Amino acid sequence: MSFQIILGSASMARRQILADLGYEFTIMTADIDEKSIRMDKPEELVMVLAEAKADAIISRMQSSELDGGGDQATLLITADTVVVYEGIIREKPSSKEEAWEFIKGYSGGQAGVIGSVLVTNLKTGKRRGGWRSAEVYFHVIPDEIIGNLRREPHSTLLGV
Repeated sequence: MSFQIILGSASMARRQILADLGYEFTIMTADIDEKSIRMDKPEELVMVLAEAKADAIISRMQSSELDGGGDQATLLITADTVVVYEGIIREKPSSKEEAWEFIKGYSGGQAGVIGSVLVTNLKTGKRRGGWRSAEVYFHVIPDEIIGNLRREPHSTLLGV
């Protein structure tokens, strides 16, 4: 079966995963206000955000008359990840300063990482998705290392 893939994400890590697996894909990003979508449980939040991203991309494709591949099946992959630290859901930092504060806070501690993936078949409309979580334990991060991260102009580790 032949199919096209649309990665609904700007994430370099997600791009790399698909590329490393040998897939060719198109990138389309969702223009949604993630901060306006709130859920109490992080597991629900990552799934709702992945669904909102898929809905926004599908809507944009329909309004621009992109058909998602004609006779060929097209799979749209969307995802989201949050961190739970001291009981608080943290999303992508909004600035380098906030990213630096996050890293400094993780030093010697632990955080939960919850991620979701949603695959939508644009031909049939069927969706399948799920979430997984992991606990991350951090060694003490020396101030010098944190300071270097703060000065790095394009640090992907900080997510900004």
